[in-house]
Amino acid sequence: MNSDFEQFQQIVNLSKQDICTTLYRENRDMIQIKKEHVAVKNLVRIIDSTLRLANSKGFQAMTLRDLCADSGLSMGGLYAYIRNKDDLIGLIQSHGFMLTKRTLLDFTRDVTDPCEKLFVAVKSHLYLSELMRPWFYFSYMEAKRLPESQKRDAVAVELETESIYRDILDEGVAAGIFIRVDTRLLASLIKAMLQDWYLKRGKYRDQGTSVTTYAQTMRELLERYLQFERA
Repeated sequence: MNSDFEQFQQIVNLSKQDICTTLYRENRDMIQIKKEHVAVKNLVRIIDSTLRLANSKGFQAMTLRDLCADSGLSMGGLYAYIRNKDDLIGLIQSHGFMLTKRTLLDFTRDVTDPCEKLFVAVKSHLYLSELMRPWFYFSYMEAKRLPESQKRDAVAVELETESIYRDILDEGVAAGIFIRVDTRLLASLIKAMLQDWYLKRGKYRDQGTSVTTYAQTMRELLERYLQFERA
């Protein structure tokens, strides 16, 4: 991945608009606003405000009135998008899941070398979690409170994300570039290391560890374990 964090941030900010456009189109039965550009703009505001409030006071303690005050929308305006907090958490989860999957696939699509593809996937995931830490933290902490149907969807998406790493590992093993390993288990361990970055952010901040350093350390660790050499 040639782009630095600032360039990555610009790309993902554009993707955020695209994701909210998709959310709008997939929830036309719930969202009452007919003008797409207005609806998308306000969906971004609603999602950003929800994550900000959830991070500061907790999603359970947050009220829809709090959300109105933070987002600048009236209560009537908010009800044009959601009916209750269950609708809200569904939008938040869908937004983050789609953005994560799209980011990983977009950044790795044109990378043919499995070694580089694995690092690109790791680095882009870490950059995204740095950029959207409130959502990643929210998703992890609130998952257990989701309605059963949404909880199943969350687990399925989690496994789908892991499968991206597993596919890259399988590709490298098949090509004889990586040693033969349990790719399912290693993909799960990679995901756990990625989660540690955003769940224990204070620890790494106190250590003076940057997201770039963390990504590079993960790369070196995986290189040594998989026994391949960088070009």
